[in-house]
Amino acid sequence: MAAGEIATEQLNFQPPPGLCDTHMHIYEAGYPTVAGATAPARGTLQNYRALRKALGIERTVIVQPAAYGFDNRCTLASMAQLGRDAARGVAVVDGEIGVQELRDLTDAGMRGLRLAMIPGGAIGWAEADAIVRKVQAVGWHTQLQLDGLQLPARETQILGWPGTIVIDHIGRFSGGVTSDHPAVQCLSRLLETGRVWLKLSAPYWASRSGPPDYSDVEALVKHFVAIAPDRMVWATNWPHPSLSEPPNDTQLFNCIAKWLPDAMLRQRILADNPARLYGF
Repeated sequence: MAAGEIATEQLNFQPPPGLCDTHMHIYEAGYPTVAGATAPARGTLQNYRALRKALGIERTVIVQPAAYGFDNRCTLASMAQLGRDAARGVAVVDGEIGVQELRDLTDAGMRGLRLAMIPGGAIGWAEADAIVRKVQAVGWHTQLQLDGLQLPARETQILGWPGTIVIDHIGRFSGGVTSDHPAVQCLSRLLETGRVWLKLSAPYWASRSGPPDYSDVEALVKHFVAIAPDRMVWATNWPHPSLSEPPNDTQLFNCIAKWLPDAMLRQRILADNPARLYGF
């Protein structure tokens, strides 16, 4: 699809009221990127508004992009434009941030700390412990993105973090995995602690079968949903900044009908759970 183009195929289910996209990014001209990073031209708030309309999204969580490092201004401005009733944010902050600045970010709608343990991430494993503890002063959760195959090696460290932890993108397991894989079992154990959440998003990371159905991810999603249905949320990951060619967002959303065939379960995961997690 061309930059900014939104797929408008028919949805195969009726989205619930309060539909919340819990993970997307905004990029606008005028905000400097960190060295070596680029901002996708398609990732503007104007283009995202078209996706909101196409899918029926009422609430949005804007996640600070890696391209902007610790400079949260674009994310904050985009949150303000969507409005307090419709937007929350997840920030990237360094270890020098003070409690008052954290309070100011919270007042602006930030609800979590982003840790991206992938190329381009601003915070590494060595610094993470202290920052996770610091943001507990304002009640933030920790949002963690990593290749899920790393989970067994990091399980002890993650379990040592206080507060709520949210894992991105169905674990972002590279290479395709099934529910009996040791890394999947590790994420299952984390979910069983009662304080770890999971985002049902970006199935392309874990899928070998690919679009339009990402059929090999369905069993993985259902495995995790069975463990913690009250701690699952959904997201678009728009504008898919790590992909040179963005996927069809309507096809991605339509996967939900197979992953979550029960309307009451969809209401919980697409609307009720995120309202609780992000304080809508």
